[in-house]
Amino acid sequence: MWYGSVHGDDGLPPTLQNMNPSIRNILAVVAGVVVCMLLNGLLLGLLMELLGSPEGLTPNDTGTYHLLGPEHFAAPFLAHSVPSLVGALLASLLAANSHRSMALAVGAVHLLGGVAAAFMIPAPTWFIAMDLLLAYVPMARLGWKLSGRPV
Repeated sequence: MWYGSVHGDDGLPPTLQNMNPSIRNILAVVAGVVVCMLLNGLLLGLLMELLGSPEGLTPNDTGTYHLLGPEHFAAPFLAHSVPSLVGALLASLLAANSHRSMALAVGAVHLLGGVAAAFMIPAPTWFIAMDLLLAYVPMARLGWKLSGRPV
């Protein structure tokens, strides 16, 4: 257990509390990014498996995208926003200081993956814009806010 009088105010074990703050911050961001990416893959795979593809959809032909319903766009948006929130929350909780910056760093790394995907995976322009503007950094900021940690 991490909680109790033996541990400091942040509820972390003494090994993390006494760690060099820069190393702790780097490890916090790495942990946040790893959790973010794993969760992104798991959620995307699960949601797309549950929804399936509409009859007649050809993923590389944007002319068939009219067959997609709102749920088909909600799935990747959720698979991008939820991991950003969770990864940023974790980074903010683990960081020694600069909690907001560590959370936003996780969101920025995830955003880079989203930008790369936007170039590789065909999708409607409105969805790419919404996804890139709302799913990554804003959700990372929300993760920091939910952590309750100072700036």
